[in-house]
Amino acid sequence: MTGPRPGAFFDRDGVLNERPAPGEFVRSTADFRWIRGAADAVAVLQARGYVAIVVSNQRGIGEGSVSWSTIGTIERLIQDELARRGSAIAGFHYCPHRRDAGCECRKPAPGLLLRAAREHGIDLPASVMIGDAESDVEAGGAAGCRTVRIAARGEPSVADLVVPSLSEAVAAWLPLDAPRRP
Repeated sequence: MTGPRPGAFFDRDGVLNERPAPGEFVRSTADFRWIRGAADAVAVLQARGYVAIVVSNQRGIGEGSVSWSTIGTIERLIQDELARRGSAIAGFHYCPHRRDAGCECRKPAPGLLLRAAREHGIDLPASVMIGDAESDVEAGGAAGCRTVRIAARGEPSVADLVVPSLSEAVAAWLPLDAPRRP
């Protein structure tokens, strides 16, 4: 039996795929556009021993703008692209609640990360949360992870690292801190 493993938690919109306009949602696979280099970055992290997990606020579900079926179709699109690189997301965890729901799973609360860590045997202090919003950073910090914010250089953040893309996050993070597979 193996012990807990490090996780790489990813917000979806703005990290893996282009973020829709404010107030809009990714409503179909046609709306999902990978950010250049993101799929390769996920594969590199996974090859270095991280368990790849998506943790994403998706209030469009709770508001009736996006169906669970559509979410599943987008997951398959993500998995198909990652499979071409010999990679996969181990789990997709969503908060479907509206902003005012007061739930434990909506980031900046750490509920999604804590649940995913239990389900996937993740060592939170050895893990990293990568997101494009300060709420992602706060959730990662509250869960005990190190944090990376995808934002313009110089953007104020409490994240451990701020870089403009997932590709740059992996390039900067791995030489500093990545575990290696035994």
